[in-house]
Amino acid sequence: MTKTDQTSADVQDMVAKADTGARSPKGLASKVLWIIPLCWSLFQLWYASPLPFIFNIGIINDTEARSIHLAFAVFLAFTAYPALKSSPRDRIPTVDWLLALTGSFSAAYLYLFYTELASRSGAPTQIDIIVAASGMLLLLEATRRALGPPLMVVAMVFLIYTFGGPYMPDVIAHKGASLNKAMSHLWLTTEGVFGIAVGVSTSFVFLFVLFGAMLERAGAGAYFIKVAFSLLGHMRGGPAKAAVVASGLSGLVSGSSIANVVTTGTFTIPLMKKVGFPGTKAGAVEVAASTNGQLTPPIMGAAAFLMVEYVGISYVEVIKAALLPALISYIALIYIVHLEACKAGMAGLERHYKPTLTQSLLSFTTTIVGLIVLSAIIYYGVGWTKTVFGDIATLIIAGVILIAYVALIRLAARYQDHLLEDPNADITEVPDPGPTLKSGLYFLLPIVVLVWCLTVERFSPGLSAFWATMFMVFILLTQRPLLSFFNHEQSLFDACRQGGVDLLESLVSGARNMIGIGVATAAAGIVVGVVTLTGIGLVMTEFVEFISGGNIFLMLLFTALISLILGMGLPTTANYIVVSTLMAPVIVTLGAQHGLIIPLIAVHLFVFYFGILADDTPPVGLAAFAAAAIAKSDPIRTGIQGFTYDIRTAILPFMFIFNTQLLMMNIDSWWHLLLTVCSAVIAMLTFSAATQGWWFTRTRWWEVALLLLITFSLFRPGFWWDHIYPPKHDMPGILIADAADKLAIGQPLELQVSGENLEGKFVSKHVRLPFAEEAVSPEERIASTGLILRQDGEKMLVDMVEFSSPAEQAGIDFDWEITSVSLPAVRPMKEWVFVPVLLLLAVLGWNQKRRARRLGHL
Repeated sequence: MTKTDQTSADVQDMVAKADTGARSPKGLASKVLWIIPLCWSLFQLWYASPLPFIFNIGIINDTEARSIHLAFAVFLAFTAYPALKSSPRDRIPTVDWLLALTGSFSAAYLYLFYTELASRSGAPTQIDIIVAASGMLLLLEATRRALGPPLMVVAMVFLIYTFGGPYMPDVIAHKGASLNKAMSHLWLTTEGVFGIAVGVSTSFVFLFVLFGAMLERAGAGAYFIKVAFSLLGHMRGGPAKAAVVASGLSGLVSGSSIANVVTTGTFTIPLMKKVGFPGTKAGAVEVAASTNGQLTPPIMGAAAFLMVEYVGISYVEVIKAALLPALISYIALIYIVHLEACKAGMAGLERHYKPTLTQSLLSFTTTIVGLIVLSAIIYYGVGWTKTVFGDIATLIIAGVILIAYVALIRLAARYQDHLLEDPNADITEVPDPGPTLKSGLYFLLPIVVLVWCLTVERFSPGLSAFWATMFMVFILLTQRPLLSFFNHEQSLFDACRQGGVDLLESLVSGARNMIGIGVATAAAGIVVGVVTLTGIGLVMTEFVEFISGGNIFLMLLFTALISLILGMGLPTTANYIVVSTLMAPVIVTLGAQHGLIIPLIAVHLFVFYFGILADDTPPVGLAAFAAAAIAKSDPIRTGIQGFTYDIRTAILPFMFIFNTQLLMMNIDSWWHLLLTVCSAVIAMLTFSAATQGWWFTRTRWWEVALLLLITFSLFRPGFWWDHIYPPKHDMPGILIADAADKLAIGQPLELQVSGENLEGKFVSKHVRLPFAEEAVSPEERIASTGLILRQDGEKMLVDMVEFSSPAEQAGIDFDWEITSVSLPAVRPMKEWVFVPVLLLLAVLGWNQKRRARRLGHL
């Protein structure tokens, strides 16, 4: 075996350990590890489909489905992952079979005895508790095998906290819980292990991971890499830019950083080294691009679907909020690569063709924006058919997509040599983008189906993924036969057989990719259950406020550090569940107490971003180890370099907490959207130049300082504008009626309230209360918020709060005081700050260019 083959084998082994299980047994065990994942995929497709309701058979409810889902995951965790490094990999020991069967029975207990458990809810028998305790211990062991010790340790710490509450320090003490109460709450209800996280894994995540596995098996991953390389390979540092784009596109179909690194890195890292990138930087670029692949909608690991449940907004709204930060993050990484290439005086690879005007215009931005435009075309250009043709529009669009598929397959058949090129071959020149693009355009059709179902049909993410997956099943079964029909390079029988093999193997690999996610969401559910059982969430508010001294920025920094530390050992999904459960309510609550209304989606994205950044944080960033193995570089140095590239991503969460326009919120027109996008992109590019120490030439310290100031001003223009024009006009609480009278329809009533809560602690918070649109008079508007007020001298007090009203949901209690009322001030738009800032940037650019010409850098 050559050294290159050895490296490739090591990398694939690393992926297996992290994602699919390191065992490759022989004989009967091998068949079991193929059949059980296949059955899991078929079960998930059946559960997601409308067929059970059409034929009225095999109908199971959400709780039963979660139980079966976890049973599959636990069984495969014990059979596919060896217990220790020294454990056999070519067979499955008897003890592992016993643990797998016992663990899967404990997980399936809710399904097998669902009726009996429902009839004795809250009064578990001794058998129930024994099964629950056994299941809990086996889940912890399955988690250790599939994901390593960190998540298991975190879950165990929370379990110890459950039972040891009375012995804890006063600040986090609670009355404790008995074994019966804890096991019943965590295992026999949907408050713990079988809670929202496993529900999302069952309903949404599995199908999207399966969809990605099918796309990969069909050849879409290789197609995305080749397209990116053909478009960008000729530029300075072209292979590195292609790696970034390919990883972003792979992020559309992959939820794993390490799988993303291996998929694109085996092709791009050697090419980056070829044009002059040192091994450390070549690996680091791939790490930074691949970890950020999880930021890219629509999949985002599993977090997008979890946010739907935790935040209570639609999937489309989550994607809308995540889109701009992901886009500018990738644009910045492309620019960092460009600056690295400029510093080193690199050139791109040669191209043997003369580019047309269209090919010259194709770039990174148009590649990524092309997908956005594709989504817009589907929504606006095709969505009208729904209005015109009604329900029959779905059949019409299905027919159009089918015709387009056959036509694109026929087109692709002429250019298959461009698609099937050996990725390990020595490439000396950039392939022609035209034929490369045409060789797999039909791979975009499943994404068209997915976007259509999500945005036009308004299906749930699970049902949308089901139809997109079924279309991928159709593609896997038909693409090879159709290609052989058009190009006559393979017999029809062989092509059909190979298509069937591709389908079955993708079903198996999709399920094996889900083992880690399945047990991770279940183990993270232990943490969620402990929080609801012990009430530690309320304690965390006081703890964090004490540590941060009430400072919002320090509180966010504290949350970011927790996410990074936990994320070093936890998968992104589990890290997100744990930290968001503990910290998201705390940040929103403390922000409100200090007059800052932070949208819940912004906090959840904040936590998610820092969880992702932990994937390349030394010393345990697996993505960095995989990239270093391919690049033959030091993994720690590769991880550190990757993290320095990712600093640009680290500032984004802080910016969108204070400027929610970056999440596409509070944008009132198309030109306002364009202004927001352009300013954010420029801000990120200037930050990249500042942190890289190079723009047109090497930057001086004062230029770095000015670039950072420009970055901050473009991201947060309101910071300066608020000092010139205060954003609000505060009035005494007794003038609440006057303030309510002046509000326009749709503007909330903004109040500062204070008083004692049920625990006897004094609370002061800033709240926004929406009033009913039909309310006309000030009194009606106030009443529609749920407040019943009384005036006591110079004070306005809350006499009563209506149940389930906006005021009650905001946490206002009776006898609280309305200390002040805020009205939005009339002032010029804050974006006027951009004028002097962009002038300063232009002067800096002129000075840099002048010096660069003198030094011969241009």
